[in-house]
Amino acid sequence: MSRLFASILFAAFFPAPAFAAAASAAPFDPAAHKLQSGRINEVMVLGTPHLSQLPKSFDPAHLSALNARLLGWKPQAIAIEALSGLQCAYLRSYPQRYADTIKSYCWDPAPARAVTGLEVVAATVQAQRLLAAWPEVPSAAQRRTLASLFLAGGERASALVQWLRLPVEERRVGGGLDESLVAMLNDRMQRRGEDVLIAAVVAAKSGHELVYAMDDHTADAPADNAQDEKAAGEAIVRAWDNPHTAQRKRISAELEAALATPSGVLAMYRAYNQPGQAEMVFRSDFGAALEEPSPRHYGRNYVAYWETRNLRMASNIREVMMARPGPARHARAGGGGGVA
Repeated sequence: MSRLFASILFAAFFPAPAFAAAASAAPFDPAAHKLQSGRINEVMVLGTPHLSQLPKSFDPAHLSALNARLLGWKPQAIAIEALSGLQCAYLRSYPQRYADTIKSYCWDPAPARAVTGLEVVAATVQAQRLLAAWPEVPSAAQRRTLASLFLAGGERASALVQWLRLPVEERRVGGGLDESLVAMLNDRMQRRGEDVLIAAVVAAKSGHELVYAMDDHTADAPADNAQDEKAAGEAIVRAWDNPHTAQRKRISAELEAALATPSGVLAMYRAYNQPGQAEMVFRSDFGAALEEPSPRHYGRNYVAYWETRNLRMASNIREVMMARPGPARHARAGGGGGVA
């Protein structure tokens, strides 16, 4: 019925000759309508493994060659796969749906709230106001204050950017940071995560004041029941059991066996970011899931979830670019979800 109704409306608004002309026109191709005057924004997406899942023998110092290459690209903004403090605040307002997501992906800023007296939204507003009047050469006290506001706003990676920009002797209590928050930031610097060892480090060395948390989990929802959740998981695992997945595992094992030098780490990142990598990932994962034959179409639901999440992440990156029209460069480090 809805299709018939739409057809009637379409015919009513377009006389027959115009409709015939439209039908013969070339399909609309957004790629053919790029900016004609001026330089477009540039975006780099860095495909990365979760550093916390690399062999224990991996030395984070060997990221030096990779980080040097990223610094040489001169990004003007860096986005990370993490949930923003504001999104986590929203998720906490709806625990009936997002209880598991909160537990897995949202750090609790209660320690920073106890020191600053600020909830997430209030802390975010104050941080934005501080940045709007940020001096060219901020004092150490101003950086400590901004770090405390970022923590209270649930933005640990951005707080770490401020911490890294401080001289070592200025990484101390003050400006809204008590001993517990100072210990948290110092401990955070040692965490084996790409948001810390790559994004925050490159941001600080690039002269940035923050990184942008662009992940999105608003499409998360609990399964209808435990039995359905188990069946869905089993269906996806069966779909993943294919030659493309086996090939990816072989490649990863070979790359991870050669991480003893900065050049070995750089070789791993080059391999993971080759043009053909996306096709292999699709065939081993999403493409296989699309075709899995369960009556409940678990694979298609899985792909729909990830497509929704990825589109929302892309929109968040686009929002960061919105404030920087022109030849700005934006880097996005893939991976890094979770609270660990």
